[in-house]
Amino acid sequence: MSGRSDSPGLAEVMSAGMKSDAGGTIVAPGVRDLEDLAQVLTGWVAQRLLQATDVRLSDLAYPRGSGQSAETILFDAHWREGGSERTRGLVVRIKPSDFRLFRDDVFVEEFALMRALGEHGAVPVAPVRWLEESPAVLGSPFFVMEKLRGRVAVSMPSYLEQGWVAEASAAQRAVLWENCVRALATLPSVPLSAVPFLVPADGDGFGGEWTRWAGFLDELERPDRPLGRHREVLDALAASVPAHRPEGIVWGDARIGNMLVDDGFGVVALMDWEQPSAGGALHDLGWWLINQRGKSIPLGGRLLPGMLDRADTIALWEQVTGIRAEAIDWYEAFAAYKMACLMVNMYDLRGQRPPNGDYAALHHLDSARELLGG
Repeated sequence: MSGRSDSPGLAEVMSAGMKSDAGGTIVAPGVRDLEDLAQVLTGWVAQRLLQATDVRLSDLAYPRGSGQSAETILFDAHWREGGSERTRGLVVRIKPSDFRLFRDDVFVEEFALMRALGEHGAVPVAPVRWLEESPAVLGSPFFVMEKLRGRVAVSMPSYLEQGWVAEASAAQRAVLWENCVRALATLPSVPLSAVPFLVPADGDGFGGEWTRWAGFLDELERPDRPLGRHREVLDALAASVPAHRPEGIVWGDARIGNMLVDDGFGVVALMDWEQPSAGGALHDLGWWLINQRGKSIPLGGRLLPGMLDRADTIALWEQVTGIRAEAIDWYEAFAAYKMACLMVNMYDLRGQRPPNGDYAALHHLDSARELLGG
């Protein structure tokens, strides 16, 4: 594993200029006046609680240290119904407008996928309630889902350096990591027939995933900023596309930081379904592995005691899914290429440049080349 770390990771790029206080860092792409939001959202929620009276919202707050690519706000709804006082924790997720980290607009599909997964029952997700496709209410489409109890391994500061994961015992982290990998491994059990809206017209989910990310580089390159090393990695990936392409849903951001965890280190829900596809089950495993690799680089490539290493993660995933992880090096390298593209886009969105001005000096590209054997 390469120990090179001559440029910041995606989390560090995204943290620049963000609002921090004693409660942590708000990493949302935008922050709005929550009193104004409560006023507008109260009427909208009241229209959907048909038997409710005296609807009011309280405790609106942005999550801290997570929620980087879309605006997500937690709140509680209170109302009277049938002579009784009711309260329910909810979350509003607002579609990004100007700040678009990902290439494709699949906001409606995100809502539909979460609903389908909830109905299937194998994958733990937050129940979704309502979708608003019109931008007239909040300036952008949004949906509302249930707020579940749990905690998140945040990226800023890294959960490997401080916070509840770092403070847990090795035995507790072992339980946590096994539960997380098992939760990840539930996704291939959901057939594509349950999510037909994700399947391309030609039925080639793998091809759709490839086209999405190859096309992203075409959009990122500019005459004044060629991305030669990104292109070299993409060409190497194209020259070695594996024959082993097990079908399945792609979560798109498979990592512990997108898992809600209870006090017993069990997984309550998988979150942030912003880039789903029908690309195949191994894409998420590759993303999980390369994310863990990147998180460990500041620690010299070491993991905290109790965390499953790469080989044990792959073995457990294969055991639970019954799917061979053949050619996983390619899928992991493809995930590294994706992350390298996202970092370029994030620099652009933030109006920043890499510290040394070199977009090629990204550890994700080093990892991809290493995994591809060159």
